[in-house]
Amino acid sequence: MSKSASSTEDAALPSPPFVPVDGIPNFRDLGGYPVSTKPNHSVRQGIIYRCAEPSQVTPDGVGTLTKLGITHAYDLRSNDEIERAVAAGRGGVTAWDGCKRVFAPVFTDQDYSPEVLAVRFKDYATLGTEGFVRAYTSILENAPPSYSVILSHLAHEPSKPLLLHCTAGKDRTGVICALVLSVCGVDDNTVAKEYALTEIGLSRQWKESVIEHLSVHPALHGNMEGAWNMISAKAENMLAVLKVVGEKYGSAEGYMIENCRLTKEEIEMIKSNLIIEGPLASEKVQHSL
Repeated sequence: MSKSASSTEDAALPSPPFVPVDGIPNFRDLGGYPVSTKPNHSVRQGIIYRCAEPSQVTPDGVGTLTKLGITHAYDLRSNDEIERAVAAGRGGVTAWDGCKRVFAPVFTDQDYSPEVLAVRFKDYATLGTEGFVRAYTSILENAPPSYSVILSHLAHEPSKPLLLHCTAGKDRTGVICALVLSVCGVDDNTVAKEYALTEIGLSRQWKESVIEHLSVHPALHGNMEGAWNMISAKAENMLAVLKVVGEKYGSAEGYMIENCRLTKEEIEMIKSNLIIEGPLASEKVQHSL
C-alpha cells in the first residue's frame, strides 16, 4: 500500500481510538473505555496500544511512535511466522530507537498467521463462532508464558507505554486485550465491540492480500465466504470466547492467576495502574463502537 493510500485510510478511521501511524495497520489505543464496575471510571489512555505487525512502518510512522512514548513492543508471532514474512518480502522484525522489541510468542514453534490458521482450523469456514472459540481456546491454553510477561509489565512498569502485535493484531493480540479490559471491569459487550474494530482497522487491500494467500490452501479452495470469515473480527465471536473464559477460569482474573501465575496483589496493581477516575475520556471512543 502506498504511503498516500495508507494515510488516507488512517485519516478516515475514528480517532480515538485509532491513531494514524504511517505504515502500520489497525493501530489503536486500548484505553478510554468505561469501567462498568466503578461509575465515572475508565481505562487509562496512552498506556496500551495494539496493531498489526509493524514491519512496513515508515520514518514518519516511527516519529509518531516516538511521540507516543512507547518503550516496549511485544511481538506475539512465532519464529516460523516471522521467517515466512521475511521470505514473502513483507519484512520481519522491526525496531526503533527508544523502544525495546520483546519476543513473546504465543506459539513458539508454530506459524499462527491467518494463512496457516485456514489449514489448522478448517472449521473456521463452516462453523463460524464455534470455530473461533476453538481457535481462541487454543490461544488461551498456549499463551500463559507470553501473556504473563505483558501482564507483569502492566503491573510493575505503568509509566512505560507498550505496543502489542501479532500478524493482523486480531487473534492473539485480541485475546490478551480482551482479558486486560475484562480484568479492569469493562463489560463484555464493550470488550467485544472493541475487538470488532479490527473490521475497519484492517484495510480492504490488506484483507484482499490475505485472501489471495488463503485461497491457495485446500482447506478454503473455492470457499471465498469461508476465507472472508477466517479474517473477520465479529463481536459475537469474542462474546462467545469471554463466556468460555468465565466458565473455564471463573473470570479474566481467574485466568491470570491460575494460568499466568500472577498474584492477587499484581492483579490489583494492574487495576490501579489502568483505571482512572473522572469524566470519561471515551465519548468519541464509545461513539466509534
